[in-house]
Amino acid sequence: MEAQSVAPTRTGRDVDAERMRWEDWSAYGFLLAGIYFLVGTLFFYAGKEKIFEGIGAPKGIKEQFEGTFLATIPGTDAAWTILGILEFAVFVVVIISLVRMEFMPNRAKPWLLSALGLAVFTFSILAIGQNVTGENSGVAELYIYAGATGVLFFLVLQLPPYKRANWISGRAGR
Repeated sequence: MEAQSVAPTRTGRDVDAERMRWEDWSAYGFLLAGIYFLVGTLFFYAGKEKIFEGIGAPKGIKEQFEGTFLATIPGTDAAWTILGILEFAVFVVVIISLVRMEFMPNRAKPWLLSALGLAVFTFSILAIGQNVTGENSGVAELYIYAGATGVLFFLVLQLPPYKRANWISGRAGR
């Protein structure tokens, strides 16, 4: 006779212990709202400025990159537009995440995580531009932005559904 494996059943007490309480909902809601507002508005305005408000890079940017390889390949105007497309793409991916209701605790958040990953990539491209022109303080700031965005990425992975629903209230008994 072959042994059958039986998945453990969860009792009512186990399910209740993993439900989100008010402190879980409060922190979860404020964290995700902050991430959506911060990343969404930052990249919306940055991308909108580069793509929809004027054609090509402003005079100061052209002067900053004059004599660098970026001035010829791909060209300052093209580089400016590419940055705008990347920045606006982050905003669009954040909107897709909202439309797909990834902010709900029981929903996976692949679009939000993709937006954060694209934001880190965009910050790295911006840092390359600053590095080429010797703007070391700008490079340092962008490195911090990319690192802080990476922290947000891993913070999202600590939230439901990736971790327990009672991610705060469940710690009290420990």
